[in-house]
Amino acid sequence: MTDVPATIGDLRRSEYRVLPVKAELRRNLIRKLSAGEELFPGIRGYDDSVIPQIENAVLGGQDIVLLGERGQAKSRLIRSLISLLDDAIPAIAGCEINDDPYAPICRRCRDLVASEGDATPLTWLTPEQRYSEKLATPDTSIADLIGEVDPIRVAEGRYLSDELTIHYGLVPRTNRGIFAINELPDLAERIQVGLLNIIEERDVQIRGYRLRLPLDVYVVATANPEDYTNRGRIITPLKDRFGAQVRTHYPRTLDDEMAIAEQERTTFDDMPVPVTVPSFMREVVAEMSHVARRHPQVNQRSGVSVRVSTANYENLVSNALRRALRTGEREAVARMSDLPSLMASTAGKIELETWEDSDDSAVLEKIVKTACNNVFRRHFSVQEFTDMVQRFDRGGFTVETGDMLPVSAYAQAVTELPGIDRARQKLGEESGDAMRVAVLEFILEGLHLGKRLNKTALDGSAVYGG
Repeated sequence: MTDVPATIGDLRRSEYRVLPVKAELRRNLIRKLSAGEELFPGIRGYDDSVIPQIENAVLGGQDIVLLGERGQAKSRLIRSLISLLDDAIPAIAGCEINDDPYAPICRRCRDLVASEGDATPLTWLTPEQRYSEKLATPDTSIADLIGEVDPIRVAEGRYLSDELTIHYGLVPRTNRGIFAINELPDLAERIQVGLLNIIEERDVQIRGYRLRLPLDVYVVATANPEDYTNRGRIITPLKDRFGAQVRTHYPRTLDDEMAIAEQERTTFDDMPVPVTVPSFMREVVAEMSHVARRHPQVNQRSGVSVRVSTANYENLVSNALRRALRTGEREAVARMSDLPSLMASTAGKIELETWEDSDDSAVLEKIVKTACNNVFRRHFSVQEFTDMVQRFDRGGFTVETGDMLPVSAYAQAVTELPGIDRARQKLGEESGDAMRVAVLEFILEGLHLGKRLNKTALDGSAVYGG
């Protein structure tokens, strides 16, 4: 349409067809699938699991509940659904519930169309205006979701039974759009009951009298799997109303975990010193999260969010930058001695099941060591560094490492220890003194964890020896 219709009459003459929101989402999904367009940009690791199930639900016109622990991109998936809405749709101007111009359902718009006819003015709604999201909390009320009688309108002289006295809640205000509710089981049971008719029969009941409002809403919810059971905090009739139950999951590969951390981490344009994070250090960060998700002393019901990897990546970069600023170096490369700085970003995001607080740091240290060992063994075997181990075994040779030591402090070790450049090339890293030091620390820690070198931990540093 070259000229945007401004009234119902203009809309009729343009032969515009109003579709239910589920039909609209389905039509646009079919178009995107046929064109090979990316449906959920920025969502990784779900191509063969979660996304096909969401596509099936949309094609089938089903409301969706996403089940998963924290940090599994549930909210991002829901918000991405607005890309399947039309660029703009018409609604009667001034309507609180986005009434269809051809079939208004609220009293105000029915009266307006009856008096104005084809001259009734229109407004055009963008996808963002057609999306509402509510975090379920125990204090959420029926008034928040569905509506309440407005005492001011009653004071103006209307009767309580007059539909015009109603102040609509979030769900009716999302009519002809997508309504998302996060952590659905956290709603009180009486509020869950109030949602039943909204999802299935599309009725609204407010303050003891019933309004027949056939709302056109696509409902999407999220929940923790532990709570979303008959024994949890969800009532069975509401559970039965959702057409599709989609189980989300954490990244199943290190590549996806690393890509998400790289994508989500906070970046700054004013970096005083360029910071390089070697691929093996990114791998260690991702491996830490994967190890934690299998660790018996980590509460798996709470989950280990991808935000752990993201925050750890950010701290790794920050510590390398801090070192370069303190030592006056012009480049910074993240290395193994930076890993202790990740404790602060890990501890607050992982729920441990230990008997005493003092055990927490021991568990985290074990997770870091296991991750480092796994990554080292993925790339090398200790036998590849026999010459290096022999140099230590001849006695008297040690290497001190530390997160605040400059590259120059490693000059002797880099010169005398064989195999560093060979290992760097095998890892696919660029040359440079700072990178050689990072590779050296990686090898030393791997040999220590492989029981080929001793390691003495000091305050803020460590000494490796035969």
